[in-house]
Amino acid sequence: MKKYEVILQDLEKKIKNGSYPPNSLLPSENEMTSLYGASRATVRQALKVLADNGMVHRRHGFGSIVIPQEKLLFPVTGLISFKELQETLGFEAETDVLYFEPVVINRELSALTTFPIGTQAYHVLRRRKIEGKYAILDRDFFICDVAEGLSAEHAKASIYDYLEKELQLDIAYAQKGITIDLVTDDDKKFLDLEPLDRHVVSVKSVVYLQDNRPFQYTESHYQVDKFRFSEFARRQKA
Repeated sequence: MKKYEVILQDLEKKIKNGSYPPNSLLPSENEMTSLYGASRATVRQALKVLADNGMVHRRHGFGSIVIPQEKLLFPVTGLISFKELQETLGFEAETDVLYFEPVVINRELSALTTFPIGTQAYHVLRRRKIEGKYAILDRDFFICDVAEGLSAEHAKASIYDYLEKELQLDIAYAQKGITIDLVTDDDKKFLDLEPLDRHVVSVKSVVYLQDNRPFQYTESHYQVDKFRFSEFARRQKA
């Protein structure tokens, strides 16, 4: 792990646990260079990432101000695994693997995933329990030739950990769409919906490798009243 990442991780942790409460100032850059034994450039790199992630607002000549965070505020943009999101936001969660089987992409699945007809893929269905309630249902398709050796055990722990750390895949970007959809039979069966729940937030993504090959299709259904989806936007000065 690079030095700026160590600093970034520590600052994120302290913001999440309240050591640096909302609207407070972080230590100055000079204080951080002494605190972490790092150069000013390294400290600034960590603060830039923290600001880009919407956790602090940096004011020239004043310092870095902690932006109030919401516990279950899910980012719209960015490409982050559920495990990474859990660690960042600090909520308790469990993952159940409901289905893990190889499939052959047919015409209907090709239209959904963008994978060519005849492609072999892993079909994975998982549900996420957050703070005691099943609130997310994730359906994924991974191309077998890319996600070679993927297993249900990887799906329960972290698929991206396996893909990036063991297979050394370079995951680059995703195209996402967000809609409000009617609940499905699977939503009713696997999620802890309220009696009057009729809709879920549906996030559909096609994920690409660095060489622009699509290798994953994901459709995630979120219980409407459990999450708020937000994008942190910063105006770029001309």
